[in-house]
Amino acid sequence: MEVAEIAVSWAEYHGLIETLAVKLAQASWDGDAVVAVARGGLRVGDVLSRLLRKPLAVVAAASYGADRQRRSLRLGPGIAFAGEVLGDRLLVVDDMVDSGETLAQLVPQLQSQLQPTQLQTAVLWYKGHSRFVPDFYAVHLPHHPWIRQPFERYDTLSIADLGADLGKVQPSARQPTG
Repeated sequence: MEVAEIAVSWAEYHGLIETLAVKLAQASWDGDAVVAVARGGLRVGDVLSRLLRKPLAVVAAASYGADRQRRSLRLGPGIAFAGEVLGDRLLVVDDMVDSGETLAQLVPQLQSQLQPTQLQTAVLWYKGHSRFVPDFYAVHLPHHPWIRQPFERYDTLSIADLGADLGKVQPSARQPTG
Protein backbone atom coordinates (compact mmCIF):
# COMPACT_ATOMS: atom_id res chain seq x y z
CA MET A 1 0.00 0.00 0.00
CA GLU A 2 1.38 3.39 -1.00
CA VAL A 3 1.44 6.12 1.64
CA ALA A 4 0.23 9.48 0.28
CA GLU A 5 1.98 11.64 2.89
CA ILE A 6 4.55 11.23 5.63
CA ALA A 7 4.62 13.83 8.41
CA VAL A 8 8.06 14.28 9.96
CA SER A 9 8.72 15.88 13.35
CA TRP A 10 11.80 17.95 14.16
CA ALA A 11 13.17 15.05 16.23
CA GLU A 12 12.71 12.61 13.34
CA TYR A 13 14.18 15.12 10.89
CA HIS A 14 17.33 15.63 12.94
CA GLY A 15 17.56 11.88 13.55
CA LEU A 16 17.66 11.34 9.77
CA ILE A 17 20.48 13.88 9.41
CA GLU A 18 22.39 12.03 12.14
CA THR A 19 21.73 8.71 10.37
CA LEU A 20 23.13 10.21 7.19
CA ALA A 21 26.21 11.48 9.06
CA VAL A 22 26.84 7.99 10.45
CA LYS A 23 26.51 6.46 6.96
CA LEU A 24 29.02 8.99 5.62
CA ALA A 25 31.44 8.17 8.46
CA GLN A 26 31.00 4.43 7.90
CA ALA A 27 31.87 4.97 4.22
CA SER A 28 34.96 6.93 5.32
CA TRP A 29 33.82 10.07 3.49
CA ASP A 30 36.50 12.68 3.99
CA GLY A 31 35.81 15.51 1.59
CA ASP A 32 36.75 19.15 1.83
CA ALA A 33 33.34 20.84 2.07
CA VAL A 34 29.60 20.32 2.31
CA VAL A 35 27.57 22.13 -0.36
CA ALA A 36 23.95 22.61 0.72
CA VAL A 37 21.23 23.03 -1.88
CA ALA A 38 19.00 25.87 -0.68
CA ARG A 39 16.31 25.82 0.49
CA GLY A 40 15.56 22.21 1.43
CA GLY A 41 19.17 21.22 1.95
CA LEU A 42 20.16 24.17 4.16
CA ARG A 43 19.39 22.53 7.50
CA VAL A 44 20.82 19.21 6.32
CA GLY A 45 24.01 20.91 5.15
CA ASP A 46 24.36 22.98 8.30
CA VAL A 47 24.11 20.00 10.64
CA LEU A 48 26.30 17.75 8.47
CA SER A 49 29.00 20.42 8.19
CA ARG A 50 29.05 20.67 11.98
CA LEU A 51 29.09 16.91 12.55
CA LEU A 52 31.68 16.25 9.83
CA ARG A 53 33.74 19.31 10.84
CA LYS A 54 33.78 20.62 7.28
CA PRO A 55 33.05 24.09 5.94
CA LEU A 56 29.64 24.82 4.44
CA ALA A 57 28.93 26.28 1.02
CA VAL A 58 25.48 27.04 -0.39
CA VAL A 59 23.98 26.91 -3.86
CA ALA A 60 20.42 28.08 -4.54
CA ALA A 61 17.83 25.98 -6.34
CA ALA A 62 14.04 26.12 -6.42
CA SER A 63 11.45 23.93 -8.08
CA TYR A 64 8.45 23.64 -5.72
CA GLY A 65 5.98 26.26 -4.57
CA ALA A 66 4.02 26.39 -1.32
CA ASP A 67 1.15 24.77 -3.24
CA ARG A 68 3.25 21.56 -3.62
CA GLN A 69 3.33 21.97 -7.40
CA ARG A 70 6.56 21.30 -9.24
CA ARG A 71 7.74 24.15 -11.39
CA SER A 72 10.69 24.51 -13.72
CA LEU A 73 14.00 24.31 -11.88
CA ARG A 74 15.74 27.60 -11.19
CA LEU A 75 19.42 27.49 -10.19
CA GLY A 76 21.39 30.32 -8.64
CA PRO A 77 24.29 31.78 -10.61
CA GLY A 78 27.05 30.74 -8.21
CA ILE A 79 28.06 29.26 -4.93
CA ALA A 80 28.33 31.09 -1.60
CA PHE A 81 31.32 30.19 0.53
CA ALA A 82 33.04 32.11 3.32
CA GLY A 83 36.43 30.39 3.14
CA GLU A 84 39.37 31.09 0.89
CA VAL A 85 39.35 27.73 -0.89
CA LEU A 86 36.37 25.43 -1.33
CA GLY A 87 38.45 22.33 -1.96
CA ASP A 88 38.37 19.57 -4.55
CA ARG A 89 36.26 16.93 -2.76
CA LEU A 90 32.68 18.07 -2.32
CA LEU A 91 29.53 16.61 -0.82
CA VAL A 92 26.36 18.13 -2.29
CA VAL A 93 23.43 17.70 0.11
CA ASP A 94 19.70 18.21 -0.23
CA ASP A 95 16.68 17.13 1.74
CA MET A 96 15.48 14.63 -0.88
CA VAL A 97 15.71 13.28 -4.36
CA ASP A 98 12.14 13.28 -5.65
CA SER A 99 12.06 13.42 -9.44
CA GLY A 100 15.84 13.82 -9.43
CA GLU A 101 15.75 16.91 -11.66
CA THR A 102 17.51 19.24 -9.22
CA LEU A 103 20.60 17.10 -8.68
CA ALA A 104 20.59 15.81 -12.28
CA GLN A 105 20.98 19.41 -13.46
CA LEU A 106 23.01 20.81 -10.57
CA VAL A 107 25.75 18.16 -10.39
CA PRO A 108 26.98 18.68 -14.00
CA GLN A 109 26.80 22.45 -13.49
CA LEU A 110 28.96 22.24 -10.35
CA GLN A 111 31.38 19.84 -12.03
CA SER A 112 31.81 22.24 -14.92
CA GLN A 113 31.97 25.36 -12.75
CA LEU A 114 34.18 24.07 -9.90
CA GLN A 115 35.99 21.11 -11.51
CA PRO A 116 36.23 19.09 -8.28
CA THR A 117 38.22 15.85 -8.19
CA GLN A 118 35.34 14.27 -6.26
CA LEU A 119 31.69 15.28 -6.13
CA GLN A 120 29.29 13.07 -4.21
CA THR A 121 25.68 13.57 -3.21
CA ALA A 122 23.71 12.88 -0.04
CA VAL A 123 20.02 13.27 0.84
CA LEU A 124 17.66 12.34 3.63
CA TRP A 125 15.05 10.72 1.37
CA TYR A 126 15.64 8.96 -1.95
CA LYS A 127 12.42 8.16 -3.80
CA GLY A 128 12.56 5.09 -6.01
CA HIS A 129 11.10 6.76 -9.11
CA SER A 130 13.91 9.35 -9.18
CA ARG A 131 16.02 9.62 -12.31
CA PHE A 132 19.02 10.54 -10.11
CA VAL A 133 20.54 8.08 -7.63
CA PRO A 134 22.37 9.80 -4.76
CA ASP A 135 25.62 8.39 -3.42
CA PHE A 136 24.29 8.47 0.16
CA TYR A 137 20.81 8.60 1.64
CA ALA A 138 19.20 8.04 5.03
CA VAL A 139 15.96 6.48 3.77
CA HIS A 140 14.94 4.86 0.48
CA LEU A 141 11.23 5.20 -0.33
CA PRO A 142 10.12 2.86 -3.12
CA HIS A 143 6.84 4.79 -3.42
CA HIS A 144 6.14 8.50 -3.92
CA PRO A 145 4.70 10.07 -0.75
CA TRP A 146 4.72 13.77 -0.04
CA ILE A 147 7.17 14.36 2.82
CA ARG A 148 5.65 16.95 5.14
CA GLN A 149 8.76 18.39 6.76
CA PRO A 150 8.58 20.26 10.07
CA PHE A 151 9.59 23.60 8.56
CA GLU A 152 6.76 23.58 6.00
CA ARG A 153 4.48 25.36 8.47
CA TYR A 154 6.44 28.54 7.69
CA ASP A 155 5.35 28.35 4.03
CA THR A 156 1.80 29.35 5.00
CA LEU A 157 2.23 30.99 8.42
CA SER A 158 1.71 34.75 8.40
CA ILE A 159 3.45 37.24 10.65
CA ALA A 160 0.01 38.14 12.08
CA ASP A 161 -0.57 34.47 13.01
CA LEU A 162 2.88 34.28 14.52
CA GLY A 163 2.30 37.45 16.53
CA ALA A 164 -0.98 36.06 17.87
CA ASP A 165 0.76 32.81 18.87
CA LEU A 166 3.61 34.68 20.56
CA GLY A 167 1.12 36.70 22.60
CA LYS A 168 0.12 33.43 24.27
CA VAL A 169 3.72 32.58 25.24
CA GLN A 170 5.38 34.03 28.33
CA PRO A 171 8.77 35.54 27.45
CA SER A 172 11.82 34.17 29.18
CA ALA A 173 13.16 36.06 32.19
CA ARG A 174 16.69 35.61 30.84
CA GLN A 175 18.18 38.53 29.02
CA PRO A 176 19.95 37.89 25.73
CA THR A 177 23.72 37.70 25.90
CA GLY A 178 26.18 39.28 23.55
